[in-house]
This record gives sequence, structure tokens and C-alpha cells, in this order.
Amino acid sequence: MSSLKKMVLKSFKQLHRTRLRVFAGDERALTAARLRINDEYNKNRNVENEEAIEALIKYGEDVERELRTQVIQAKQVKPGVFEAKITEDTVKLDNIPYNDAAIINDGINGGQPCCQDQANKN
Repeated sequence: MSSLKKMVLKSFKQLHRTRLRVFAGDERALTAARLRINDEYNKNRNVENEEAIEALIKYGEDVERELRTQVIQAKQVKPGVFEAKITEDTVKLDNIPYNDAAIINDGINGGQPCCQDQANKN
């Protein structure tokens, strides 16, 4: 088996493993993701250009990373309350605390400093 073929197979398997982790417990999402992954790989089955194959492998790796780090599942546990499934791989960005007193200075009310202004000073 050529190394390029091994890389394609590795990418395919990795996407399916990630799909199983990200959508665990959600049969509808698991099925939809499986069908989409299989369709995309089957659609490109006859590509022979090595550069194109390498680009498709890179794209598959990017999609896998995006699924693993950006997609979260949330389910409603009671009306208005949701539970999110956040993993170690999920990207967590810095959060600026909400300041209810912060008003943009539009010239009408005089305005107060905004939390974004405080963050920019640091």
C-alpha cells in the first residue's frame, strides 16, 4: 500500500473516531456525520493527482481538528437550562466579564467606560 493511500485511510479513520467522540449519544448526528464523511471520500475516490490528494488529506485533517475543537453539544435539561458537553480539546477563549454599567458614549447620556476599554488598557 502506498504511503499516500495510507495517509488517506488514516485521515478517514481519524474523522470517524472524532465523529464518535464529538457526537456520542446523538444517533441522528452520528448517522449524518458518517454519511457525509463517507460521501466526501467516495466523491474523491478517483482523484489521481498527488498534489490534489495531499490537499484533500489536509482538508480532512482540518475538518477533524475543527470538529474536535470547535463543536460542542448542548441539550436542554429543563426549560431554559442547557447542559453543554465541553471536552479537553474544546477551544476556550478568554472571556471579558459583563459590565451592566458600561454604556457606549453616544453623546446623550455622557456614557461610562466600557469593559472593552478596560481590556484594551491591559
